[in-house]
Amino acid sequence: MARLAVGDTTVNALAEPYDVSVQAVSKHLKVLEDAGLVSRPGTATRRPVHLEAEVFDLMTKWIERYRRQAEERYRRLADALRAMPDEPAPTTNRGQRSSPKSKAISPPKTSATSRAKSSTRSPKKETAP
Repeated sequence: MARLAVGDTTVNALAEPYDVSVQAVSKHLKVLEDAGLVSRPGTATRRPVHLEAEVFDLMTKWIERYRRQAEERYRRLADALRAMPDEPAPTTNRGQRSSPKSKAISPPKTSATSRAKSSTRSPKKETAP
């Protein structure tokens, strides 16, 4: 892309400084051409590759617009975080922080009968082969 930013050039000239075949460079250029980033005007014998800089300008403007929106969202988040109190939430008698939105979940209570049943179960007998 940097070489095309200087000016139009051929596929052979693009492939020359690298250990890459002309066919491989052509395949990459085809992908860029399908994306509208380069064009290959000209005749079949001499088809210089042209960088479509306007497309990059449009992409840059699009990215910049969304970057500004993201920065504004982060600024609002930072403002909201700064407005939150610095002191910790009050704790309950169990040592857990109380929260108006959530309740602490305690383990299910088992009855004395279910505990007695589980402790009186006999182990399975092994059978001889």
